[in-house]
Amino acid sequence: MMKGDLPNLYLVGFMGVGKSSVGRRVAERLKLAFIDSDQAIEEKERKSVSEIFAEQGEGAFRVMEREFVKSGHPDKNCVVACGGGLVLLPGILDMLRVKGIIICLYASEKTILNRTSGNPYRPLLNVENPQQRIRELLKERNPVYTNAGPCIVTDGRGIANVAEHVERIFLREVEDFQSVPKSEGGHS
Repeated sequence: MMKGDLPNLYLVGFMGVGKSSVGRRVAERLKLAFIDSDQAIEEKERKSVSEIFAEQGEGAFRVMEREFVKSGHPDKNCVVACGGGLVLLPGILDMLRVKGIIICLYASEKTILNRTSGNPYRPLLNVENPQQRIRELLKERNPVYTNAGPCIVTDGRGIANVAEHVERIFLREVEDFQSVPKSEGGHS
């Protein structure tokens, strides 16, 4: 464990890849705060993500995600599990790179389907053919995820194993991050 302030760690990737489970474990191991962006928005709005989608639409939720990134969490010493669509918003990756280190968790379409099937709190997958929807969303989102930062595959791996891998990458990246002046746009 390193002493002093650490940049935030942002875990990005599709729903069901393990961002929240792995994020909690990493935060515990590094003695950092853990924040799930979807839960933070739900607490602020006093509504579930599903209710927000149903009542206000996806666009309104994306505005809430942008506000979360701008001012809804501390600038350091946090592990943040980002909602699956958060990094798709224009300019968000650059904002996150100024505040911390981004690591992408990845899982196959089959693994995601197994992990998310029957979950009523996944509004984008509450459709007639969730597997087709996963395929479509992954095709659209994977280029953004893979360019966000180092990627770790979570298929067939336990939470502890993935968390150790994330922690190693994060701690390796911290020194580089802290040496880049903020005026240069943070970590790249």
